[in-house]
Amino acid sequence: MDIKLYIICGLPGSGKTTFGRHLMQQGVVSYVAQADDFFGIGDKYQFDPTKLKEAHDWCYNNVVNLLKDNYRVAVCNTFSRRWERQRYLDLPYPKVVIKMLGEYPNIHGVPPETIQRMKERWED
Repeated sequence: MDIKLYIICGLPGSGKTTFGRHLMQQGVVSYVAQADDFFGIGDKYQFDPTKLKEAHDWCYNNVVNLLKDNYRVAVCNTFSRRWERQRYLDLPYPKVVIKMLGEYPNIHGVPPETIQRMKERWED
C-alpha cells in the first residue's frame, strides 16, 4: 500500500511540523500542510483565533486538492479531538496517523495552560 496521507497530530511543541518537514526531505511526502500556514509563515505569523475554523477549512481544502493531484501529503495540526481529524480519516486515500509525543518549545507562544487543557481533552 502506497501511503498518500500522513496525519500528524500532537500538542503544540511536540515536533509535528519538524517531523513533516523531515518526511519531505526524505522524499516520503511532497507537501507539508498545516492550518498555521493560513496565518502566515515566519516573522509574518499573525494568529487570529476568530479565523481558526477558516484556517482549518483552508488547510483541508488544500490537502484534498493536493491528493487529487496525486501528491503525497503530511498534514500537521494538533488534532486533539477525534472530530478534528475525522474528515481527513474519511478521505479515500491510504493514510496513517502519527501522534507526536515530543516536548519542545512551541514556536507560536501557546500558553502552558492552553497546552495543558488540550492535553486533558485529548482523544485518541
